Amino acid sequence: MDGILLLNKPKGMTSHDCVFKVRKLLKIKKVGHTGTLDPDVTGVLPICIGRATKVVEYITGADKIYEGEVTIGYSTTTEDASGEVVERKTVNETFTKEQIEETLRSLTGKITQTPPMYSAVKVNGKRLYEYARQGIEVERPSRQITISELVLLDNRQLFESNDGTISFRFRVTGSKGTYVRTLAVTIGEKLGYPAHMSDLVRTASGQFHLENCLSFAEIEDLIQIGDINQALYPIEAALSHLPNLTINDKVAGKVQNGAVLAIPEKFSSLDSGEPFTLLNEAGDTIAIYEKHPSKPNVMKPVKVLVNAQELKA
Repeated sequence: MDGILLLNKPKGMTSHDCVFKVRKLLKIKKVGHTGTLDPDVTGVLPICIGRATKVVEYITGADKIYEGEVTIGYSTTTEDASGEVVERKTVNETFTKEQIEETLRSLTGKITQTPPMYSAVKVNGKRLYEYARQGIEVERPSRQITISELVLLDNRQLFESNDGTISFRFRVTGSKGTYVRTLAVTIGEKLGYPAHMSDLVRTASGQFHLENCLSFAEIEDLIQIGDINQALYPIEAALSHLPNLTINDKVAGKVQNGAVLAIPEKFSSLDSGEPFTLLNEAGDTIAIYEKHPSKPNVMKPVKVLVNAQELKA
């Protein structure tokens, strides 16, 4: 069994929990997820099965779209609703829609983020959340991310507080490594208050969208009637955003052995390290190649996805 299963991740499960459950349901060991979602977050979680695990990084590296809610008035240890309150400050002013939209616009483009302590980022071989659970604060490496869209989803003209807090919803499209929790905290800081992310759903991961995802109940139903293969997306779906080249069977044989080849004219202008896919005459994606870093007229394999024996099988 090979392909990509689109899971609508439920609240309360880790991404690892989801992989474990899919592995158990399908009775297959080769299963991997494509980017961690916190337990409180729901939505699109592509699960790679069999040979599709070879392209996990290309789904993980794609932009993600989220719809979330920020609550200003208090912050938490985890930067979301599950953490303990760290700081409170009663919101005693009214914000206009224009003020909030201007704040969101100021966070669009390339920005620098510092990962939260409760995150899976590794420092000195240990994940940050492991330090956090021990009450240890460590220096965290900042990273540059790209926010290509950050828009307000609330049409209110005035945002007033009734209980000392104000909440509003937003949609964000961010590059790999974007922490929406941290973005929510930053929104609050720019408005002059502590804040946290009070709700979040991932609506898209690369080419994959929420409306095409299945719940665990739906997956179990498909397994029961023997139709689960029909729900799997091919490897090509995860790589459709990459340039591609169809090659003849003779060249395909060399590619399956990891050969370094002359780069075709159509890819000669690509930057070194920019990947593209090679398809055989049957339309199977058999490898990912890139321009050689020191030999401008040569392309080298990044990953061979299928060998001759697998194609025959």
